[in-house]
Amino acid sequence: MQIFVNGSAMQLPADAMTVLALVEHMQLTGKRIAIERNGDIVPRSQFSDVQLQPDDTLEIVGAVGGG
Repeated sequence: MQIFVNGSAMQLPADAMTVLALVEHMQLTGKRIAIERNGDIVPRSQFSDVQLQPDDTLEIVGAVGGG
């Protein structure tokens, strides 16, 4: 299945994948990130419930700390 992440096409190994599985696949587990799917923010509490669909567009941003 193909999706788009931060403007780049990405092939996923399975047709049935959740946002949480994508986070794990991209080795972002434990990182402070926010994910937008097709223009809507996906709450972290719903990562395991939201199924990705072919041609979904995701934006993944990481929190940056500093002073």
